[in-house]
Amino acid sequence: MQRTVILASTSRYRRELLTRLHLPFEVHAPEVDETPLDGETPRALAERLALEKANAVAARFPDAVVIGSDQVADLAGAALGKPGDHARATAQLRRMRGQTLIFQTAVAVVCHATGFVQRDIAPVRVVFRDLSDAAIERYLLAEQPYDCAGSAKSEGFGIALLDAIDSDDPTALVGLPLIRTCRMLRAAGVDLL
Repeated sequence: MQRTVILASTSRYRRELLTRLHLPFEVHAPEVDETPLDGETPRALAERLALEKANAVAARFPDAVVIGSDQVADLAGAALGKPGDHARATAQLRRMRGQTLIFQTAVAVVCHATGFVQRDIAPVRVVFRDLSDAAIERYLLAEQPYDCAGSAKSEGFGIALLDAIDSDDPTALVGLPLIRTCRMLRAAGVDLL
């Protein structure tokens, strides 16, 4: 019996990535408070939120295999989230210019009916160019990446902001590490092929 697969996310980027697997799935909002805990590192925050998102949806659909994911941009230990607006995106990109960040992209797969729980993290090292204020403004006006951690979309025009990307899971920077997700889905009994 193939269990229903659910993506616990409101992210259109994660939804688009998961469609690459040609796997039928549903999408449900996890409704999780994403506020960092006192002293929580960006990596720990991403891991915790991925698992909380998966568990929140699995509580409503216990027979399903649920995927939760979260991404936090890590600038020297400081978490950079989704900017939400132009002013915050400008401030983020100014802080990031010439810097190396780690995008901590976590994924969790759970099934409450079987007791299955796995989670992993795919850190992505990203080197930003030393950008001028004018370049930042042109980019933001062109792409408006206000719903992206770190204010940049590498899968679009944002690639022009970068000098280098280092990752062992190529879709992790977009928001869902598909290699790790496939591994966990197989372990949960989901036949991908």
